[in-house]
Amino acid sequence: MVGRIPVMDVSPVVDLGRHAAKATIGEPLPIRASVFREGHDQLSAEVVLTDPGGTKRPPVRMTKHAEVPDRYEAWVTPDVEGAWSFEIQAWSDPLATWEHDAGLKVPAGVDVELMFTEARLLLNRVIAGGGLDDREVGILSGGAHAAADDTRPVAARLAALQSPELVDVLTRHPLRELVTHEGPYPFQVDRNRALFSSWYEFFPRSEGATQDEKTGRITSGTFRTAAERLDAVAAMGFDVVYLPPIHPIGEVNRKGPNNTLTPGPDDTGSPWAIGSKDGGHDAIHPELGTFEDFDAFVARAAELGLEVALDLALQAAPDHPWVTSHPQFFTTRADGTIAYAENPPKKYQDIYPMNFDNDPTGICREVLRVVRLWMSHGVRIFRVDNPHTKPLAFWEWLLKEVRRTDPDVLFLSEAFTRPAMMHGLGAVGYHQSYTYFTWRTTKAELASYLTEVATESDHLMRPNFFVNTPDILHAYLQYGGPAAFKIRAVLAACGSPSWGVYAGYELFEHVAVRPGSEEYLDSEKYQIRIRDWKQADADGRSLAPYITRLNALRRAHPALQLLRNLTVHGSDDDSVLVFSKVSTGSTAGEPDDVVIVVVNLDPHGTRETMVHLDLAALGLEGQESFAVHDELSGEDWTWSTDNYVRLDPGTEPAHILTVRNPR
Repeated sequence: MVGRIPVMDVSPVVDLGRHAAKATIGEPLPIRASVFREGHDQLSAEVVLTDPGGTKRPPVRMTKHAEVPDRYEAWVTPDVEGAWSFEIQAWSDPLATWEHDAGLKVPAGVDVELMFTEARLLLNRVIAGGGLDDREVGILSGGAHAAADDTRPVAARLAALQSPELVDVLTRHPLRELVTHEGPYPFQVDRNRALFSSWYEFFPRSEGATQDEKTGRITSGTFRTAAERLDAVAAMGFDVVYLPPIHPIGEVNRKGPNNTLTPGPDDTGSPWAIGSKDGGHDAIHPELGTFEDFDAFVARAAELGLEVALDLALQAAPDHPWVTSHPQFFTTRADGTIAYAENPPKKYQDIYPMNFDNDPTGICREVLRVVRLWMSHGVRIFRVDNPHTKPLAFWEWLLKEVRRTDPDVLFLSEAFTRPAMMHGLGAVGYHQSYTYFTWRTTKAELASYLTEVATESDHLMRPNFFVNTPDILHAYLQYGGPAAFKIRAVLAACGSPSWGVYAGYELFEHVAVRPGSEEYLDSEKYQIRIRDWKQADADGRSLAPYITRLNALRRAHPALQLLRNLTVHGSDDDSVLVFSKVSTGSTAGEPDDVVIVVVNLDPHGTRETMVHLDLAALGLEGQESFAVHDELSGEDWTWSTDNYVRLDPGTEPAHILTVRNPR
């Protein structure tokens, strides 16, 4: 039922409050609502948070939107993990009504003494309400005395009632009439890694693999050899190392190189074809090592400041133990065979998808067992393969069960699918989500998508901008040359607080299996890939130093660690994208970190253009000029609202500018 003071269109609210909106420790969260009433009396509103311990935090006053009528907002910053809620309290504000009316009537000589009488009565009501200290009582009493003193000039009496000290007291001790409560609405506060992370993906079997010069036979890398690669990953500034499935690989219908159906006896198959005689999701591929070796890998990663993310792919090879022990987990076709996975026109003959309709309880119990097993071995992050092919109700249950005992465990949704499903996965509890970033390459596409993930879907899903994956080698990278790799890295690292790189990106790997395909030639999904990292570094053929610089900037600048603070600015060239990210410090509303990113999206041509900045969005309104430092070139300039730029992709396709002393 609508309250006496209507409060509508509240955000962030997910599915009418049935699910929790997303928040992170230290991340400012905007709470907005339309608040209005009949007539012309003024009103006010505030947000009241309840923390996970059930304590109501001090209210935060909402302010009117500068352009949208009746729209109010407040930014709040939760400080502990857990399940929070907020409610909005709106009320008729007689003090604000008096201030508004007096500002019009008294200068015009209308009802002057009546207005001062009303002021005195209102101030006395505030004093009688209690809760004020002696200083505050003195300020209000002085205001009441000024209102009653008709020997003073009218302007002086009005100025006394509008003094900053008196207004401050009244803001902290409002008179509230016809109070309406709307809420509570839930929001979940996660640890910082849920929002801010830099991911690096590699296949353990490729790291440290060797090839016999005479026979050409390749020996798989192991967890022990793969651990040697962790130093380089950490040195590039990554904080999450993601491993594709590490389980035994099916032998039935095993795929050969480049997804062929004719594997040789030494072909390794796809790690996503999980399960063989050696075990299933709760086992480790024998060639990679033992659980002891895996534990040592996780421990070494932790020493280097890296968290290990493990792939959770709920599917099975035809020889997975589940096929025999739990055949009801799968779909049996009319001819008695089990249906393999398809994504027309693609076929995955080496994979059986799971059927959640036959035995949902059994699947739930088994998957939770598997997840908790890997959690017990130090895994606190899971990258989930194709979650959109499983029921939302299953994910809601699983994620709640894990969060109930281990709220620090995070799940990344790898779902490139319809927006409703992607948002739904975020709504039921996924902490991060893959996005359409990979396919957004033009200025218009990127400007629209950056705005969408930062301000429209931010309460539903946290984006993770992967520049490439073992499945996705976009045409932009295939034909853009080294400059394209720099451009995409800058966009991902600066456009989202979480981004990811699949191994080989720093070597500019760009050859597709065939024209028009996004599959890599000799894809690492189906074979071991040996890379000479040291030689590439020695020859200067590596993007690693550039990636290292980007990750260092992300760690140094709080603005790049947030999601909801992005603004797209203008340029006169359709190939030059401009956006900024701003964070505020302890001084309310004033920026302490301002980053401006200017990117030439054309990897083949130099672009010269004018860039036009919204200074208000930067927190620099009223400044004719300001000093900027280019974090990539090291140069310093003086900028203003309109600025000339020239970006040559052959040398440096982007500016990452930090504003000197933004306050």
